[in-house]
Amino acid sequence: MKRSVQLVLLLAIAPFLLVACSDSTSTDDADGQEEASTTEEANENEDVEKYEELIAQFDPLGEVPIPEDNPMTEEKVELGKTLYFDPRLSGNDEISCATCHVPALGYSDGLPTFEGFEGAEGPRRTPTIINSAYYNSFFWDGRADSLEEQALGPISSPIEMNMNLDELADKLNGIEGYPEMFEEVFGEEITVENIAKAIAAFERTIVINDTRFDQFLAGDYDAMTEEEIFGMELFAGKAQCITCHNGPNLSDNNFYNVGLDSDDPGRMDITGNEADDGAFRTPGLYGVLHHAPYMHDGSLETLEEVIDFYDRGGDGHPNTSPKIQELNLTDEEKDALLAFLMVLSGDEVPQVEAPELPGM
Repeated sequence: MKRSVQLVLLLAIAPFLLVACSDSTSTDDADGQEEASTTEEANENEDVEKYEELIAQFDPLGEVPIPEDNPMTEEKVELGKTLYFDPRLSGNDEISCATCHVPALGYSDGLPTFEGFEGAEGPRRTPTIINSAYYNSFFWDGRADSLEEQALGPISSPIEMNMNLDELADKLNGIEGYPEMFEEVFGEEITVENIAKAIAAFERTIVINDTRFDQFLAGDYDAMTEEEIFGMELFAGKAQCITCHNGPNLSDNNFYNVGLDSDDPGRMDITGNEADDGAFRTPGLYGVLHHAPYMHDGSLETLEEVIDFYDRGGDGHPNTSPKIQELNLTDEEKDALLAFLMVLSGDEVPQVEAPELPGM
């Protein structure tokens, strides 16, 4: 009888015991979830702070600089594109700007050094025109101060297009269609100055400005992978790339001898200063994957070779800049740096279709 009473009592209080246990378990689970959520939120806040500090070391690309004396219009850009693709701007009617600055090759030519007028071998690699509008000096040695001045350089160069500028305006004036195009755009007859303005206007439209890097700078922290962000951290830190590749276009617009084994005097030809021996302008990095090979002489075929070159501190030129130091990057760090450079390249190169040329 006593045992029966105990059993009845146990059955009576069992539900209360189960509820209490359930409440206790629920409370423990809720506490655990809250703690996990708090930890996750703290980690996210730490990541955001880290990303903000990293981003603060970079500048957004911003709008393309447009000179006051050469405003952009659709008609001017179209005229510039036509001139860019027209081989009649050369002395033998065979070479155009697009011969060396090929859209499908990242607006370079894929060669270590350019091939010029009637097979002349150029001394340097064809630089890309991607984002060239953001520079404040032009050519590898900085001998031109504007994109307009740069546009005329290859046209008149004896080893590039070999066209006498004094004869160019008259030559184009004799081609049906060009006088009307220049009149529409500039309100006057063809001049060498306006030829340069039109080509420069077209070149200012060849821009890469919406990479996942740009999205990351704008606050989209999911735009890049962990490896790519690590590469960005290395770029700004251990790898020291940002020492020269800084500013909106990832170029400081300065000139350095980076240690290549080369006898090209570079900037010294322009300044006459021996301190500039072998120095060349820092190139921007937007679209860099698309226009191999690399360096002013095209001596490095891949970005991996470029990374290895800087990792070993150059190749010992006697005038190597003190900014160039051995880096001792690990293979993992090199891979991450490469991944970041590929992000800067964007998914594709801006493409333009060759226009129908006047009188042809």
